[in-house]
Amino acid sequence: MRSIAALVFPGFETLDLFGPIEMFGMLPEEFSLSIVAEQEGEVASTHGQRACVDHTFAAAQSFDMLLVPGGPGTRAQVDNPAMMDWLTAKAAQAETIMSVCTGSALLAKAGLLDGRKATSNKMSFAWVKEQGPDVDWVARARWVEDGRLFTSSGVSAGMDMSLSVIERLHDKDTARKVARYAEYTWHEDAAHDPFAEHYGLT
Repeated sequence: MRSIAALVFPGFETLDLFGPIEMFGMLPEEFSLSIVAEQEGEVASTHGQRACVDHTFAAAQSFDMLLVPGGPGTRAQVDNPAMMDWLTAKAAQAETIMSVCTGSALLAKAGLLDGRKATSNKMSFAWVKEQGPDVDWVARARWVEDGRLFTSSGVSAGMDMSLSVIERLHDKDTARKVARYAEYTWHEDAAHDPFAEHYGLT
């Protein structure tokens, strides 16, 4: 059983969070999921839906895996010292670190992507790159794997990345079964990224 801390903050992108949670949640004997935020209570997504917080930053427990969504709220969170401190501390203990969309901006600002390959939402790619000038940003990628770090492109790409993580931790057959249970068409090619061209990045 691996524990996953799914991070939330005001203005997180809904599918960035719940898409990956759906995939990992299909394997309840393998993964336990917790919603983590700076403060107790509920945290509103960019669409208004609220996530109930299981643990706050002040809690001492460590997690095997971190899931960092993106969304408009990342613009404020890159300047939040409490967020940067929590990410730095928990990343040091985690086996796997994942981000979706502009969640990679938070990882980059915390210095966790320095010297690594990473990607992000193509519509916000220029801003995300500013948060990590020492990151090897990959413009054309659905998701990027670099050691224990997995970063994905915008919104729905988080589900493809999550299935890739499941494949790595288990096997491809398990990942394909999860996609089938969810009636989701998994883009298994990490380089499948028509949006990079759409936004003039390649």
